[in-house]
Amino acid sequence: MEPNKEIAEQALREAEQSNPGVWADHSRYVAQACRNIAQRCKHLSAERAYVLGLLHDIGRYAGVSGEKHLTDGYHYCAERGWEKAAQICISHAFMIQDINTSVAAFDMSEADYLFMKEFVAKAVYDDYDRLVQLCDALALPTGFCILEKRFVDVTIRYGVHEATVDRWKKILEIKAYFEKEIGCSIYSVLPGVEANSIL
Repeated sequence: MEPNKEIAEQALREAEQSNPGVWADHSRYVAQACRNIAQRCKHLSAERAYVLGLLHDIGRYAGVSGEKHLTDGYHYCAERGWEKAAQICISHAFMIQDINTSVAAFDMSEADYLFMKEFVAKAVYDDYDRLVQLCDALALPTGFCILEKRFVDVTIRYGVHEATVDRWKKILEIKAYFEKEIGCSIYSVLPGVEANSIL
């Protein structure tokens, strides 16, 4: 059973109180981007997309971390029976299903690392996973932005990884897929994207 919009918003507020930071506003913009795109996809629920986007980084409630926030988020959602949200807490970081494509530090326990490695390899992605992966790359804490600005933002913080370009290519592939689904540029459904994308 997935949470509704109100429960997810309350969960994010509580998580933000536990670990204040710009990550929470980023999550809100990810959620809005997910909703705006899903509204134009006949096979997706806009509210479900919003909820899953809102919760993708919920693991940050536990404090400042690298990839530990992925497993923290998985456990947080799984304990509440939010199965799809739990998956997306991990899958949003692995648009390529290979744990070696991570760009941040593996700062979780060995048990959690091994769990995540197997989980990523075996997960079956659907369009909600792909939508959150895309929207995670469309949202800064200050609003929507073009993908390339977010690519630079992440690379400045985490450095260049051997998988960086492949990750960018995958996100661009997902962008093209959703633009075909909605019949227009994804940027046309993200208010303020142009102003927020000026470098």
